[in-house]
Amino acid sequence: MGARQRVPEPGSRRVRRPDRGGPRRGGAGRGGHRHGRGARGRRTAYFVTLFQAGKLRANFSFDELHAFLEFSPASAAAGPLRGEPVFVALRSFAAFGSRTLTVAHAVDLLETAWSDPGRTRHTVDICLNGLAFAAPFPGQGELLRRYAEEAVRAHPGDHMFHARLAAGQHMCGEHDAALENIDTALALLAASPTASLGVLQDQYLTKRDAIQEGRLRALRDAEQQRRWERQAAANAQLERSLHTSSVRAVEVVAVFTAAIAFAVGSLQVTLTGDLPLSDRLWLLAAQGAGLALFALLIVGGTWFITRGRHPRGGDRE
Repeated sequence: MGARQRVPEPGSRRVRRPDRGGPRRGGAGRGGHRHGRGARGRRTAYFVTLFQAGKLRANFSFDELHAFLEFSPASAAAGPLRGEPVFVALRSFAAFGSRTLTVAHAVDLLETAWSDPGRTRHTVDICLNGLAFAAPFPGQGELLRRYAEEAVRAHPGDHMFHARLAAGQHMCGEHDAALENIDTALALLAASPTASLGVLQDQYLTKRDAIQEGRLRALRDAEQQRRWERQAAANAQLERSLHTSSVRAVEVVAVFTAAIAFAVGSLQVTLTGDLPLSDRLWLLAAQGAGLALFALLIVGGTWFITRGRHPRGGDRE
């Protein structure tokens, strides 16, 4: 019959036997267990933060998203996971849409998330989304086009990135290229199994209509500009013609006045006086030379005064 186990009496305290030199059972690895539990907590806080941030991003609540990512307890509990590229991309999205944060700060966050080796397709989507819906700033179209081109090269079959590229090209006035990319996005969307097909298709068609309208407006503006240039050239030509005509009129008047004066003077010399014929001829020659010099001075003076108003060769068509 086996040895009987001693059952402690009710109310008595069980005395722990001292260790005999060996490690306590379960004592080893207690620190590792605590470390693992902390890592799981940070991971849980990280996913909770991403979930809530995704809802704020979908509602375009830029300032609320910025405050949540920077100051919420869940975000603080994520610890070093706040440096993950998707987290930084969300901060960039909030900064681009906020009216209180600078564009330089948003661009710095964008570049940090974009250049991270762990960048995923979701990170790229958040970055381009922030650029597309940012508060307007100088160079926005060029920046969106540049990053969207890189995204399309890395993911050529992604309809969303083609649509972002079309938006950037539209902002830059490249309407033909934008129309081509939005058509590509529509074709890729039709072939992709997505639950939000109808919503995205409506968005892409709306963007396509905006691109078409911008293209037609650009064509009208270009035609209007050409008309203005032709009208300006015609006005310049008319001004040159009027200027030349007025100068020629002054010259003709001067010559005609001199001719009349010579005729009247010659008639007086011829009909009156008792000078010999040779003296009369010399007098007529002197009078003619004087009047010719007068006409020459008038013509030369007119040319000298008006020469500065002649258009230069570089101003002519």
